[in-house]
Amino acid sequence: MIKNFKIFISNLLAIFRKELLGYFAAPFAYVISGVFWLIAGVFFGIILDSLIQNAAFVDQGGMESAGMDVASQFLSSYLGVIISLILVLLPALSMGLYAEERKRGTLELLATSPLTNWVVALGKLLGVLTFFSVMMLPLWIYQAIVFSASDPALPVSIILLANLAVILVAASILSLGMFISSLTESSIVAYILSFILILGLWIVDVLAQRVSGFMGDVLSYLSLFNHFNTLTSGVLETKSIVLFISYIFLGIFLTAQSIEALRFQRS
Repeated sequence: MIKNFKIFISNLLAIFRKELLGYFAAPFAYVISGVFWLIAGVFFGIILDSLIQNAAFVDQGGMESAGMDVASQFLSSYLGVIISLILVLLPALSMGLYAEERKRGTLELLATSPLTNWVVALGKLLGVLTFFSVMMLPLWIYQAIVFSASDPALPVSIILLANLAVILVAASILSLGMFISSLTESSIVAYILSFILILGLWIVDVLAQRVSGFMGDVLSYLSLFNHFNTLTSGVLETKSIVLFISYIFLGIFLTAQSIEALRFQRS
C-alpha cells in the first residue's frame, strides 16, 4: 500500500510539474497575466482612491465616520472586481488542459498509459491552479500594503478567508473547465463552453436571490458566488467549504470519466 501511494505521488508530481512548466513556457500565458495585472492594478487604484475620498468627505462634512470601515469595504469591493475579471480569465487557462492534447494526438497516448485518469486530472488541475495562484501574488502584495497601513486594522483571518474564497472559486471553475476541455480538440470551443458554464452558474446565483421557498434554498446552496460572498464577509461555514470541494470533485470525476471513455474506445 505504501509503495502504491509513493507511485501515486510520483506520477501526480510528474503531471503537475509538466503542466505547470507548460504554462511558464507559453507566451500566451504571459500575455494573459500581463493584462490581468494591468486591469487589476487600475481597479486597485480606482477603488482605493474612491474609498479614501469618501472617507475624507465624511470627515469634512462633520458626519460620523466611526462606522465607515474603509479596509473592509476595500477588501469586499476589490475582490468582487477580481472575481469578475477571473470569470473571463479562467476559461482561457483551462481551455487547453485537454483540448491541446486531443489536437496533438497525445491524449490517446495519455488515455492508454499506465497513469490513472484521476492522477492525470488532479495533476493538471493542481498545475493550472498553482499558475493562477502565482498570478494572484502581486494582488496579495497590493492588499498587504493597504492593510498594513489601515486603521483600524482588519483582522488577518478575514483577509486570508476572503482570498481563500477566490482560490476556491477559481479551483471550482477550473475543474469544471477541465472537463469541458476534455470533450473537444478546439481550445476556442472549450473557452466558449466554459464561459457559458460560468454564465449558467451566475444565473443560478441570480435566481437564488429571486426565488423563495425550498427551490430558492436549493439554488442558494448551489450558488458558488453566494458562498463566495459568505466567506469574503468573514463568515466561515462548513457548508460553503463542502460546496466548493463538491464542485472541484465533480470536475475531476467527470474529466476522469471522459478520459476513461476514450480509453475504452481505444482498447
